[in-house]
Amino acid sequence: MAMDQVHIKDLLVRTILGINPDERVNKQDVLINITLHTDHSAAVSDDIKDVVNYRTLTKEIIDFAENSALFLVEKMALEIVELCLADKRVARAVVTVEKPTALRFARSVGVTVDRSQGNG
Repeated sequence: MAMDQVHIKDLLVRTILGINPDERVNKQDVLINITLHTDHSAAVSDDIKDVVNYRTLTKEIIDFAENSALFLVEKMALEIVELCLADKRVARAVVTVEKPTALRFARSVGVTVDRSQGNG
């Protein structure tokens, strides 16, 4: 089966994420990048029901992220990858979560989680 990719780039959410006292109170910007590996041969029908609906998935991810209060970037990336893999048409999901303000002299700090169906 040929694997195609869907990319969701630089999804910006505001959330509680971190271990420092101010991070537990003040929402901060978090960037999320996602690559979904899926089979687009179903797209021949030109019907949204036959492919992964990235708009619906993005809404679920925003809702999750903005309403969570996690301590670790790693946990957020893992939770998001599991949301992606809930759609069995997604064979593999690669999720990167970045905190742009985490380190003073770095543009960003991030974690990437890469999972496939059946090897969570």
